[in-house]
Amino acid sequence: MATTTPESAPAHPRVHPELAGALARLPVRPENPYADIEAVRANFAALMAPRMTAPDPRVTVRHTSFTGPDGNTVEVQVLRPAGVGGVLPGVLYIHGGGFAYGELDGPSPMARDACAAAGAVVVNVHYRLAPEHRYPAGVEDCYAALEWMAGTAGDLGIDAARIAVTGASAGGCLSAALCLMARDRQGPRIAFQGLLIPCLDDRGRTASMRRITDPRYANGTGMRHMWDTYLGPDRGPDVPAYAAPARATDLTGLPPAYVLTCGLDPLRDEGLDYARRLVEADVPVELKDVPGAWHLFEAYAPESEPARRTTAHWLGALRTALAAAPDRSAAPDCSAAPDRSAAPDRSAAPARAGGDGPGRSGRPGR
Repeated sequence: MATTTPESAPAHPRVHPELAGALARLPVRPENPYADIEAVRANFAALMAPRMTAPDPRVTVRHTSFTGPDGNTVEVQVLRPAGVGGVLPGVLYIHGGGFAYGELDGPSPMARDACAAAGAVVVNVHYRLAPEHRYPAGVEDCYAALEWMAGTAGDLGIDAARIAVTGASAGGCLSAALCLMARDRQGPRIAFQGLLIPCLDDRGRTASMRRITDPRYANGTGMRHMWDTYLGPDRGPDVPAYAAPARATDLTGLPPAYVLTCGLDPLRDEGLDYARRLVEADVPVELKDVPGAWHLFEAYAPESEPARRTTAHWLGALRTALAAAPDRSAAPDCSAAPDRSAAPDRSAAPARAGGDGPGRSGRPGR
């Protein structure tokens, strides 16, 4: 695979000065990063290996599993702040990786950080991956994990009224989808959604998708291949909102949100637009944009000041949201799995005419 060197790599005119060195060291990525999925998975594991070698004294980890929606086994890691007892808020952490990679042998650094910073029990879910398992396998595994987490909250030491969902990139997409699903299916209560550099729209029609073309990091072309891997290259126009949440026309009644975007990320504009539409739907939103940073830049420059500030910011938002969520542990139990046969599935309904923009119908735009 072709690579660049610090001497030959072009300097992006808008890159943050503290990130320029890390960017110059990045190799050129293949046009279709998903063409060799096993290589992608191995490369990601190698990238994260330095942060996975030593045990994290801040947290304890328990490995367990449950039966998924198709009779499959869903593995989870349950993290708890070391030495902390009692009932704590809960976080369902959903890893990123283009719906096709991102699993690690232990809980991800982001899951560990969330556990320690928010003082929460974190469930790190290993969902089925594309292309072996395309939509809806992964998102249904994540929803099953949410139901399992709420249904066993007492055993896990979780306050079922203070459960957040969060994830980066594909994990942000899946987190947003879970909020739509839980609302539509009258499922477990979600107190907060943390959408970190989320991919939300398979249509790829924003200015940032067209503008971000640098081959050294995630760009518009690569994101289009990601959606093909997840949804299939021969998908029709009626993509459900549970697959691409930007297609939802009704964003009312969703949990308070934190949305993180980056200035050199092809996903920036769809994240900004989703945040705007949430605000228009009277959903409380905190928005953070990182100028001069590319998609998942923290993994490549974890010790840089922009990475430290960004990580501290979203962890602070998560901690504040869970501390502010009302303790409704005495309220009627809503944690049991709902009767889905009676719940409307607003994601799968046909779109109304002209349903491209936000609306109140609860049906996906086209």
